[in-house]
Amino acid sequence: MPTPNVSFEFFPPKSLEASFRLWDTVQTLAPLDPSFVSVTYGAGGTTRQLTHEAVETLHKTCDLRVAAHLTCVDATKDETLTIANNYAKAGVTDLVALRGDPPKAADRFEPHPDGFASSVELITALKDAGDFTIRVGAYPDRHPDAADLDADVAYLKRKFDAGADAAITQFFFEADTFFRFRDACARAGIDKPIIPGILPIENWSKTRNFAARCGAVIPAWLDDAYTTAQRDNREELLSTAIATELCSDLIDGGVEDLHFYTLNKPELTRDICAALGIAPKVALAEVA
Repeated sequence: MPTPNVSFEFFPPKSLEASFRLWDTVQTLAPLDPSFVSVTYGAGGTTRQLTHEAVETLHKTCDLRVAAHLTCVDATKDETLTIANNYAKAGVTDLVALRGDPPKAADRFEPHPDGFASSVELITALKDAGDFTIRVGAYPDRHPDAADLDADVAYLKRKFDAGADAAITQFFFEADTFFRFRDACARAGIDKPIIPGILPIENWSKTRNFAARCGAVIPAWLDDAYTTAQRDNREELLSTAIATELCSDLIDGGVEDLHFYTLNKPELTRDICAALGIAPKVALAEVA
């Protein structure tokens, strides 16, 4: 089986304890030589400043290519482009451009009166603003705001036409879900990279609730498997096996890149990578 390229998503810390957890996560996963790592915004852009600090710290202190999440939520166009330009001045030219989730108190996304109304508008402005590498979101299962999967594919094509360089998918649970989406994208004329997003399942109950909110289809067999695993206290073993099999199926189907949503808990991701034959390329002591 070919060894895939990997990348990892982190989220910015909100406390001193969380800062140590992020650093431990980086120390654990950086030796796997990721193509890039990304740092998220919180829901509704709530961790914007923390994201900036985490991105610049990782860029300055680690030999990692860092991609900063940038959204349209609760900011003017000028504010958003200023953030992007400040990243560029700091040497960070990789961005993950997203519309963004609405704040927790809101039922749906409402653009700032002077802000970008969509990810397509944001991507267009970023391509005009500088020499950025722009990754965007993609949805193998229907996005909650989309009429159907065809609408998701058509909108992804608009993002690429606006200047996006690659897409990272929302997580999903079965390889066929990704393959159907990839085929639909190819039929629509999309030829840019689409990277599968992998969510190692730390807690099935929380993952299930998250999947329901973001539209990821939950197969019945997965519910049954976790019911049994929880009863037998084998949930972590099941999570490793399921994610490893999913990644193996994707690689067998021609996938060359995998993006892991780590939740700043690196152990499962590390174990899955090990099972896929991805060995550390540098010693932990050298990552600093």
